[in-house]
Amino acid sequence: MSHTIAAVATPLSAGGIGVIRISGDDAIEIADRVIKTTSGKALSSLKGYTAAHGKVYLDSEAIDECVALVFRAPKSYTGENTVEISCHGGVLVTKQVLRAVLQSGAKPAEAGEFTKRAFLNGKLDLSEAEAVMSLISAHGQEGMKAAFNTLDGALSRKINDLCSILLSASANMAAWVDYPDDEIPELSDEALRESVITVKNGLSSLLSKFDAGKAITDGVETAIVGKPNVGKSALMNMLSGFSRSIVTDIAGTTRDIVEETVRVGSVVLRLADTAGIRESDDVVEAIGVDMAKTRIERATLILAVFDGSAKLDDSDREILDLCKGRDVIGIVNKSDLPSKTDIDYLTETLSKVVFISAKEGDGEEELTKAIEEALGTDKIDTSQAMLTTERQRVCTEKALASLDEALSAIDMGMTMDAINVCIEDAVEALLELTGKKAREAVVDEVFSQFCVGK
Repeated sequence: MSHTIAAVATPLSAGGIGVIRISGDDAIEIADRVIKTTSGKALSSLKGYTAAHGKVYLDSEAIDECVALVFRAPKSYTGENTVEISCHGGVLVTKQVLRAVLQSGAKPAEAGEFTKRAFLNGKLDLSEAEAVMSLISAHGQEGMKAAFNTLDGALSRKINDLCSILLSASANMAAWVDYPDDEIPELSDEALRESVITVKNGLSSLLSKFDAGKAITDGVETAIVGKPNVGKSALMNMLSGFSRSIVTDIAGTTRDIVEETVRVGSVVLRLADTAGIRESDDVVEAIGVDMAKTRIERATLILAVFDGSAKLDDSDREILDLCKGRDVIGIVNKSDLPSKTDIDYLTETLSKVVFISAKEGDGEEELTKAIEEALGTDKIDTSQAMLTTERQRVCTEKALASLDEALSAIDMGMTMDAINVCIEDAVEALLELTGKKAREAVVDEVFSQFCVGK
């Protein structure tokens, strides 16, 4: 890298400490210009993994006490010389310390630039780098475990193992084609097919768990829908654990969309409590109904709520029609009251129906189980390799398409050269997944999603 960068690595809000991270060839020298240690020793004289207490100076004036932690290349997060300055956690003092560092020669870090340098310096691959942001943004314990497992290299190891099988087959084919006089044994069609199928099965397994993995790590867009006064807002409050939506006996209380992110079992749901769906002459309520219908189209999961103490009507049936072909859990609310709704019709129309009393808080465990089953998260083992980003999914699908072409080429009796082109395309896609051959534009896109300071 041609320049040394710096940024605040902790949230810009009042806290116990604030951390300013400096990374690059001149990181330690720049830190020396702004810090006078209590011992009088220059930071540049310290070994790596050494801390020193001192004061930070801005324009020759001491502005705070600090502890400076020195890391020497390559044994740092970025693989470069790094200094982390821990000061008191006020917003103003943290910004002032960063200003002192920038005035002394560092340049402001871009979003994700520290992790990008770690990637470029071989400290982690692209899938592991993506796991850093998943770990930071994890809402639940299972999501945190999955992200850390990826950061620890589980996905990289799986992809590398599968890639090795293809590279071995490719090298064997290339050697047989390029050196026909060297008596290199030809790779039989059956052995080649077995290698391709082994890799294909491994990638297909990863792909089959993608949606469930995303539900754990990133959360699921979820719409709570139903006609007015069936208990949608009460359900929202039950899942949120507090009064997020206004609940009254007046039909049509919710007119706008109320949103909240909640954790239900192992799943993070980005809930949207929508207006009750019905015909209305009220202009505002009608707008809310249209917004609710739009949310149904956008949602990955729909929680369709019905009043168990009343018979199904045209509004209920309209909601069932709107939800056709979608992942829907039917929720029969008000189980604390005598049942009057057509349960048989609901169970025949919907694959999953749960009975709850949102008012009393009953049925939450059954609803949690139904949500996990609907999203497939009940079968996910977060200790195993998982695809966690859309980019990784696309790379996997590219590799699978190339492997399908390779199998077709084998079945058609095509030459080893032709088959090897397909195998090489699959390898390229897998190398792009881990970042070993990722284009610069892909790398930039990955790190643009990071926060500044990481």
